[in-house]
Order: sequence, then structure tokens, then C-alpha cells
Amino acid sequence: MHKNFAIIGCGRIGCRHAEQIIQWANVKAVCDIVSAKADELAAFYNATPYYRLEDLLLAEQNLDAVSICTPNGLHATHTIKSLGSGINVLCEKPLCLSVIEGNAMIAAAKNAGKKLFVVKQNRYNPPVIFLKKLLSENKLGNIFSFQINCFWNRPAEYYTGWKGTKELDGGTLFTQFSHFIDLLYWLLGDVDAVKKITANKAHPAIEFEDCGMVLFNMKNGAIGSMNYTVNSFEKNMEGSFTIFAEKGTIKIGGQYLNELEYFTVAEMKAPMLKKGNRANGYGFYQGSMSNHDKVYENLVKALDDEQHLFASAEEGLKTVEIIERIYQSL
Repeated sequence: MHKNFAIIGCGRIGCRHAEQIIQWANVKAVCDIVSAKADELAAFYNATPYYRLEDLLLAEQNLDAVSICTPNGLHATHTIKSLGSGINVLCEKPLCLSVIEGNAMIAAAKNAGKKLFVVKQNRYNPPVIFLKKLLSENKLGNIFSFQINCFWNRPAEYYTGWKGTKELDGGTLFTQFSHFIDLLYWLLGDVDAVKKITANKAHPAIEFEDCGMVLFNMKNGAIGSMNYTVNSFEKNMEGSFTIFAEKGTIKIGGQYLNELEYFTVAEMKAPMLKKGNRANGYGFYQGSMSNHDKVYENLVKALDDEQHLFASAEEGLKTVEIIERIYQSL
């Protein structure tokens, strides 16, 4: 029997979620404070439109999960209200904009006896899955160092409405590059110490950095750096993760961590990996990989099976914690 989902936030990413939900469940209700957006998405999927979250939660009694697709700074409030109404939640990245908010969200899930998950779609990129397996099997030995490159383009016209504001956007690491921080934690474990340099070079209208460099000491002994920008001229250039280890060197690259660019590992040949999904297209710019099909396939399994591995709120909180530490560092 098909599950019933609601979508909170009917912008581009909300529409992306709807496209994938219908492969596995029903889009029963949608909500947006811009009534035209809610009406349009509801009409397309034969769902009920709402313009206030409170009205949706009061009226819809048979929802299996709510997908939070609102601006970053509203994730905590919308998640906590949904959990409080007894509904499981899938929250878009980032989980929230502070550790305090994240702890409150996790507490709300526990108090309600409901599940809270976060979208981590880059974990499903074929080269990322392959690298995770190598690390889990210790095929690379001791990890010496790593380099993360995030060279994307976001033109001035991208930063409209809430985007570019400290309150609702939060910063470039939250909105553009939180997936890279998630993969750092997922692949190499926790951070021991961090230092950063950030600047705003090309976007005077936004309230935070448009480029930066971060140095990491990891708890596993590895050192590494992250170089990021949204100032790549005219288009996205690269999204990559390189690991230098005792038994090999690997670079996952392309624009979106979607290609195995370099592979030299002791006693192994480079694998033939299946081609991943295309990047999310948003008109005049592109986002990260479009793996929301796999997100929902695994969400439905996780709702039915407590043992099914899926990105938890605790993992989402680690990403927030690391980004918060970066921004607070000198």
C-alpha cells in the first residue's frame, strides 16, 4: 500500500522531491506561503494545497512523512512542528543552521517517537560508494592527507529572496557545500581541529563569504584542506575529493563528485563504475547530483525497517557541527 507524503516548500527543490515521491508514494498535500506555488504543485499531483503549515498538520491525519523543502533557516521550526504532530520527517540539507537547533530537532523526534532523516544524496554517487567500500575494507591503509575542491558558479541573480541572507541561508558552506562536509565526515570520520580563511570578493549584496579555504586535522590523524568558491567564471568547474593514503591515491572529481578521475591503488585495477545521474538543473545554474530517486527508495525502506541504513538526523547534525566550527574558527 502506497504511503502518503506531504511537501513543505514548493520551490524548485520541492518540485524535485515531488517527482521522486510519486515513484514510491503519494503526494497527498503540499504547503507554501506563496499560494500560487502551492496551487500549481498541488494541481499537478492531485494533492491538497495549504498555505500555512499549521493548517496542513491539523487537517491531514494520515501522513507517513513530511518532506521539508523550505529555506535553511526554517528547517528546524518546520521539522519540530511536523514531528510534534506525530509525522516522520525527511529534511533537506542542511539539517539546520546551528547545533542548538539540531539538538532540539532530534529531541523532538525522540519525544514524538518518530523518525527524522536528512537528505544526503551525494552518498549515492557511484564513485563515492566505491570509495566508501575501499575505506571500510581498509584497502587504502593509513590515510595521510586529502584535498576537497568546490569550484562552482553562482551569479548575482541567484541570490534573490532568502538566498544570501545570514538568517535563512546561513552561508556558502551550508547551502552550496554541506554535501562535501557530509562526505568528509562519512568517509574519514570526525574533525579534531579546523582553521579557515573566508572572503566575499564578487557578491556585495550577500551577507557572508563567497569563497574560502579550510584546514583540517582529523581525529584519524589525516590532515587536509578544502578550497571553495562560487566565483568560478560563468559555470561550475569542479567538485572533487582526493585522498592520499599508504596504499593508494584516489580522486573523485567531475563537477559534482561524479567521476573517478584518478585511481592508483596497490594490487588493484581501476574499476568500471556505472554512470551516475545527471546534476540537478535549475535554469541558469546547476546544483549537485540528482540522486533524490535513491533518497526516496531508501526512505521508504527505512520507514518500514528500523535496521535499514539511511542518513539520520545525528549524521546531519555532525555536518552542521563541523560547519559551525569552521565559521567560528580563526
